[in-house]
Amino acid sequence: MTSDALLDALQLPASARVDKRVAKSLLTEHGAPTAADKRLILDGIDEVRWVATCRPNTVAVAEFHDGERDYIEIAVLAVTLRREARISRLVELVHRAVPHPVLLVCDGAGVRLSVAHKRKALNELDKVVLDGDVVEVAWPDPAGGVRDSQLELAFLGSLALARQPAQSLLGVVQGWVAVLWAMQAARLTGELRLPATQSAAAERVALLAECRRLDAEVARLRADGQRERQLSRMVEINMEIQRLQAATLAAVGRL
Repeated sequence: MTSDALLDALQLPASARVDKRVAKSLLTEHGAPTAADKRLILDGIDEVRWVATCRPNTVAVAEFHDGERDYIEIAVLAVTLRREARISRLVELVHRAVPHPVLLVCDGAGVRLSVAHKRKALNELDKVVLDGDVVEVAWPDPAGGVRDSQLELAFLGSLALARQPAQSLLGVVQGWVAVLWAMQAARLTGELRLPATQSAAAERVALLAECRRLDAEVARLRADGQRERQLSRMVEINMEIQRLQAATLAAVGRL
């Protein structure tokens, strides 16, 4: 997977393209709450490029407004990271820095595609904050992974702007979020399936969280088992691991 493949898969109209380099200082001014975060941005990012802006007049999709959100545009950004960067924190900081929803492609330490919802801050209505977690799919360096698998091709085919719900910009963001969650699930099931409803999408998110929790518990028990010297306790740990693995398989089956 490459960053160019991800951007091409979006099939954004020429009217939405910006293709303009952005100064890192804009990120430090708006997305870095601490001096340490500013240093992370300055030291960890090589380049920020504003690829496109999705507005009603550029993509023919209506704005969305309610009491919590004002989606007047979606920013598509491409960021080149340095290999020593703290990637997860930098991705979050970039999403925080822009007062609109962002679809972010990161390159330089593998390839990552992420998106996040935004909402008005509860106590400061003139500010915008992340609404939930940043949803992300990551790939290792191209030389270290399988290229052009059927799963990746299906994922790329699901990213096109025209395939997202077009009732409003909120629908577009929800569509991209659902595609990323679907890819996370597909890495466990081997099949990319998009949810038919928002409730199905929410159930999938909960199941993925349960799978991560179970995997973490299995890893903890295995570490305990390596340190354990009492045979009876080792047997108990192995039985608990088997129980958790069965629960994981059941959760994956519901994805």
